[in-house]
Amino acid sequence: MPPNRADIGLAQALGLPVSAILSDGWYQKLCEMLLRHIPYSIVLIDPAQRVVLANRNFIEKSRRTEANTVGLRIRDIFPDSILETTQLEAKINRLFDTGSTVSGAQITYRAPGFPSRIFYYTVIPITSGRGVQHAILVMDDITEKVQLIEKARVAERHLASVIESAQDLVISTDADGAITSWNAAANRISGFHAGEVHGQPLADLCEISRRPEMVGVIAQLIDGERVDFREINLLNKSGSLVPVDWSFSTIRDDSGMVSGVVAVGRDLSERRALERHVQQSEKLAALGVMAGGIAHELRNPLSVSYSAAQFLLEEPTDPAFQKECVQKIIEGIERSSIIIENLLRFARPSSSSDTEPLNLVALAHDTVTVLTPQAKLQRISLIEDFPQAVVPISGNPNLLQQVLMNLILNAYQATPAEGRVTVSISREAASAVLRVSDTGSGMSPQLLGRIFDPFFTTRPAGQGTGLGLSICHTLVKQHGGVIAVESSVEGVGTTFVLRLPLAMEAE
Repeated sequence: MPPNRADIGLAQALGLPVSAILSDGWYQKLCEMLLRHIPYSIVLIDPAQRVVLANRNFIEKSRRTEANTVGLRIRDIFPDSILETTQLEAKINRLFDTGSTVSGAQITYRAPGFPSRIFYYTVIPITSGRGVQHAILVMDDITEKVQLIEKARVAERHLASVIESAQDLVISTDADGAITSWNAAANRISGFHAGEVHGQPLADLCEISRRPEMVGVIAQLIDGERVDFREINLLNKSGSLVPVDWSFSTIRDDSGMVSGVVAVGRDLSERRALERHVQQSEKLAALGVMAGGIAHELRNPLSVSYSAAQFLLEEPTDPAFQKECVQKIIEGIERSSIIIENLLRFARPSSSSDTEPLNLVALAHDTVTVLTPQAKLQRISLIEDFPQAVVPISGNPNLLQQVLMNLILNAYQATPAEGRVTVSISREAASAVLRVSDTGSGMSPQLLGRIFDPFFTTRPAGQGTGLGLSICHTLVKQHGGVIAVESSVEGVGTTFVLRLPLAMEAE
C-alpha cells in the first residue's frame, strides 16, 4: 500500500526521508524515534519481568547503559527498597493476569553517586489476540515540579504566618466584595470569627452610613481604577465603631483580570485617643498663655464690684446710690461669669463627632473676645472684620474654637508691640473663609513647607510642642475643610486661611 499524506507529513516532520516509509520497518523506525526523543523514561517489560527495551531518557536518568539494562529483570535494575515500597513486581504480575493498567504513583530513585530524583510512574499493558504480551513502565521525572510545589508551600506558609501575625486587619474578597479570608487581627479587632463573616460582603461590616462608599471602592478596584487610602469605620460585634484606615490592592488571575481585592486596615483607636490627649494638652497650653490676660480682664470687674460692696457696707442713705452700687456688683459678676464660661467651654474635652449647626461669625467673635485681654497685655491691636449676616457651617464648636485660638495665639507670637492681628470672615463660592493675618516678620520659604509637620516649631526649646498647627490641620480636615498659608512674605507678615464647607441655611 503506498504511503498516504499523513505518513508523508509525519516523516517530514520527524526529519526522515519519504523513502523511509516505503520499507516494512517504517513503523518500527517511527516507534524507535519516538522512544528516543520522548521526555519520559520508558521501559518495555515481558511476562518474565525482563527488560525488552529501555529508551534513552531512562538510560540517562538511571545512569546505566543499554547493555547492562536490556535483558535484565526488574529486580536487577531497581533497588530492593523501591521494589518493596512500591510492590512493583506484584503489580506487574497482576497486570499480566488481569490486563488492567497499574494506576500512577510516586517513586523516589537515586542512582549511585547522584542526587535522588522523584518520578511519577504508570504501568500500561500491551495486548494482542493472545492477551497481554508486554507491559510498558512509563516514568515522568517530577523532581523539579515537587521542589517547586514545596517552595510554593513554604512561601504560602510563610505568607500565612506573616498575615496571621500582622497587627493590621488583612481581608481578601472576591470580585463581588464577599469576604474570602480573614486574619487573626481582624478577628481580634472586630470580634467576628472567620467562619462568621466568610462570604459576607465587606461593606456590611462597615459603619452603616459608609457602606455605599466601601461598595464603590471595591467596584472601582475591580474596574482597574486606583483607590487612595480611606478612613471608614468598622462596626464590631458589640456594635461599637472602630476607626480604621484602609489601603487596597487587587488580586489578578492568570489572564491578568482582577478577580478580587485585598483590604489592609489599620486600627486608629489608640492614635485617636492619643490625638485627643494631645489636643487637650494643647488647650491647656493655650490657657496658660492666656492666663495673664484673663487675670487682668477679671481684675477689672472684680475691683469695681469690690468697691461697690465697700460703699454698701458704709450704709449710704441715698437709695439711688445704693441701687447703682448693686448694679455695678451684678454687672461685674456677670462679666466675670462670661469670661469664666468661655474658658470652661474651651478647656472642656469634646468628641470630634459632636457636630451641630454653627454661625462662624458668632464662634469667631466669642474666640476673639476671650483673646482680647492677651492682645492688650502685648499691646497688639486685635481687629474683627466680620459680615453682619450669618455664615452657617456645621461642626464641633469646641474643636473649631481651638483651631481659631491656636491661629490667633500664633499670630500674637509673631507680632511685635503696636502691631495688628486681623481676623476676617467672608463667603467664597460654597466655602466659609476665615483669615488670620498678622504684621509680624513672616516666614521663609523653607519654614513655609514644614509648618504643618508634627513637632516642628520655631520657638525656643521648652516653649512649644510643635503640634499646634499639625492638630489644626487634622481638625480642619475632619470638618471637611482645608487650612493653608495664603500669603507669607518674609519681613511683611503672614495670613493663615481656613476654608470650611458652607451649611444649608434654614428657610
